[in-house]
Amino acid sequence: MALEFQRIEFQYGRKARLFTGLDLRIDNPATVLLGPNGAGKSTLMALAASQLSPHRGSVGWHGVNPAAGAGDRAAYRRAVAWLPQQITPVPGLSVREQVAYCGWLKGMSRAAAWQASAVALARVGLRELADRPGHRLSGGQLRRMGIAGCLAHHSELILMDEPTAGLDPTQRAVFRALVEELTSEVNVIVSTHQTEDLAGTYRQVVVLDRGQVRFQGATEEFHALAAEGGPGAGRGTDGSGRPTAAVPGPGSGTGTVTGAPSAEAAYARLIERET
Repeated sequence: MALEFQRIEFQYGRKARLFTGLDLRIDNPATVLLGPNGAGKSTLMALAASQLSPHRGSVGWHGVNPAAGAGDRAAYRRAVAWLPQQITPVPGLSVREQVAYCGWLKGMSRAAAWQASAVALARVGLRELADRPGHRLSGGQLRRMGIAGCLAHHSELILMDEPTAGLDPTQRAVFRALVEELTSEVNVIVSTHQTEDLAGTYRQVVVLDRGQVRFQGATEEFHALAAEGGPGAGRGTDGSGRPTAAVPGPGSGTGTVTGAPSAEAAYARLIERET
């Protein structure tokens, strides 16, 4: 099964066009969408979730186009779940009620959604918090509740937009471990501007910058870019995901980090090729 973007054109109002004829096919079960802030990642994810519609072109999952009609849109949204960067609990609902509500919104009966919510919460390690008000969860717990909502209606693809933003190191580790487990059951696409989110979880990397795909390939191929040397080697990235100056490190006469190729160096190399 694959998520396909064909000849996508999109812009916000009178601003410059963000996507111009974008073609992209993602068929790997564990993909990270990497790019600096402003690259178009969140817009691409919203298009994939059918929250936004392209001005031209089409988006499809397993041959289903959400723009083809109401029935196709409903089927698409049952199969494709979206975990936005900001998760806002519904006031007055418990954690389990929130998850069941997600299933109901996707067309499940109330009874089926309620039953599925218990299974989904156990899957993400929140069974003990099922009766807690949703607004009393921590940031990491909210993300896991959001994933439970995606699992409740048996989605085939989960889109996650900057899911580790604002989480502390412990919460990030817990979240990454959960995502790694999920990739054996559902397809996952995670967008981020942080190269450390690559970890060992994802098998494919797509680098997006200024609305264009700069790289798509296996994680090993992405890391190998750093070994090529060039202006990106030994570089890090700033808070927005843009390349920074060379990172000083011990044992290097040039003042740059030596040793194994890094994700930061590979990423910086790709972005610098186009600047």
